[in-house]
Amino acid sequence: MESYTTIEGRAISEIEEKKSRFIAQIAHVETEEEALAFLEEVRAANRMARHNVYAYVLRAGGAGEAGRVRYSDDGEPQKTAGLPTLEAIRHAGLTDVCVVVTRYFGGVLLGTGGLVRAYTQATQAGIAAAHLVVVSRCIDVTLQLPYANYDRMMAVAAACGAKTIDVSYAEEVTLVLRMLDGTQDELLRKVTELMRGRENVRVSEPVDAAF
Repeated sequence: MESYTTIEGRAISEIEEKKSRFIAQIAHVETEEEALAFLEEVRAANRMARHNVYAYVLRAGGAGEAGRVRYSDDGEPQKTAGLPTLEAIRHAGLTDVCVVVTRYFGGVLLGTGGLVRAYTQATQAGIAAAHLVVVSRCIDVTLQLPYANYDRMMAVAAACGAKTIDVSYAEEVTLVLRMLDGTQDELLRKVTELMRGRENVRVSEPVDAAF
């Protein structure tokens, strides 16, 4: 699996252009149903708004999807709203996201160029407010070790590119390390040397996770 960039949870941002309010809301979604549910939620909360423009990009192979890209101008002039919103998502390199930009009309016409600029800037502001994550095919390595080996183990983990996901302290230290699938051999070799065997090491099945 190739790594991809998405967002964690949701985010919201707002800009104003000639008295019109543009409120961009962005959510992590993995299916078309989730994207449409988010759209309906935003619409329901903004029934008085003139437009609820949206765009979403779904990853091919994600949650059984073939990969989908959709957008709507929702009554704005063609290609002045949904497409700029979609292009801002693409420019940021994001997938598995849905953006809804709600416009409250301020009484001043913006013109084609003004609308394109406003929807682009609103989407960019929403993306900037979001927490971006890179999702990769990872494995988790869980190991128990004596306290005397803890500092050395942490140095080995850092040198091998592993990230510490969890640490618990009991009679021994239990560490959960995450690393890119396919990069674990060196770590496991060094763990074997450090612990003189792998009796207390478990390697998970590959998972798609933020890394």
